[in-house]
Amino acid sequence: MSVVTQASMQMGLSALASARLRPEMTPQLAVQTLLDAGDTQDALKLLARLLPKRYAVAWLLQCAREQPLGLEDKAGASLAEKWVREPNEDNRRAAYEFANAGGYRSLGAWLAAAAGWSSGSLAPASQEQTVPPPEHLTARATVAAINLMAALVSEQFEVRRTAFIERAMSLLNASANGGNR
Repeated sequence: MSVVTQASMQMGLSALASARLRPEMTPQLAVQTLLDAGDTQDALKLLARLLPKRYAVAWLLQCAREQPLGLEDKAGASLAEKWVREPNEDNRRAAYEFANAGGYRSLGAWLAAAAGWSSGSLAPASQEQTVPPPEHLTARATVAAINLMAALVSEQFEVRRTAFIERAMSLLNASANGGNR
């Protein structure tokens, strides 16, 4: 199964968007095809899943730096950034616990969740048995965070979301040359 096909299935793309994709498409072409067709939400989902996890979180942070963030959002962004800079279990766990404690109700919680769901275990730290997150959870958090950022200026939602996506296309190109998902 191609990477594009697998990602589209994991992210639950619409039937129309899925019909536009071909297994032989490169990730870049697949996302661009959806953007060109006006399937922005599906393009965002696919892009978020095709990016390596650290790239996706770094992209979120790049976009968040230009937004007016409250204290909770800044705290979540700070934890996510700490994980991007040093992707170890302690930093991932701190981001995960912040997002979980916040009930996933803020942009900061979703920024932290993107890092927190990248690996490790979703079980409490005290639990011996690990519960690894599904591979696509970082992408799900990425989609939520991008949509929340785009909605900060609701009358420009689509324009902002498209601009965020276009910014990440260079990361998708870079990941094709050596990143991991």
